[in-house]
Amino acid sequence: MNNFQTQDQKQPSKLHNKKRLNQEQVRLLERSFTAHKKLGPELKLKLANQLGVPPRQVAIWFQNKRARWKTQNLEFDYNTVQVKLENALAEKRRLEKDVKQLKEELKQAQEMLFANLNQKNYPFGSCDSSSNNYGSCSENVLQELYACLIGGGSGCGAELLR
Repeated sequence: MNNFQTQDQKQPSKLHNKKRLNQEQVRLLERSFTAHKKLGPELKLKLANQLGVPPRQVAIWFQNKRARWKTQNLEFDYNTVQVKLENALAEKRRLEKDVKQLKEELKQAQEMLFANLNQKNYPFGSCDSSSNNYGSCSENVLQELYACLIGGGSGCGAELLR
């Protein structure tokens, strides 16, 4: 026999005498919580009388429910932000891929254009593409060429590019 019992084991604690709520009581509390997240003194007494439990038990139920509700909201918000982040990262990867592809297309177009210009005595001047640096073209040549490409006008050497 064990002679080493604590005081709680010898005497039933008054803290553990609370009744467990039945399903109908929980449903009433849930409906009240849906309407009022904070429990005022009047509502606490009203609910306690309706349920036949101490007001303190109603207050503790509301406190615990509010804590669970906040945790659920945080989890939902976290999941929402996580999905948005994943979507943004996927969009970023797609855009980076597009930029890479466009840069490659631009590089190919520049190489074709400058090769064609140097072969065919373009009326606006010439460009040196030997160093892979097309900065040696005069700004005026590039502006005129751009205007021709965008406008597609005649007389600006468009026939040389075909």
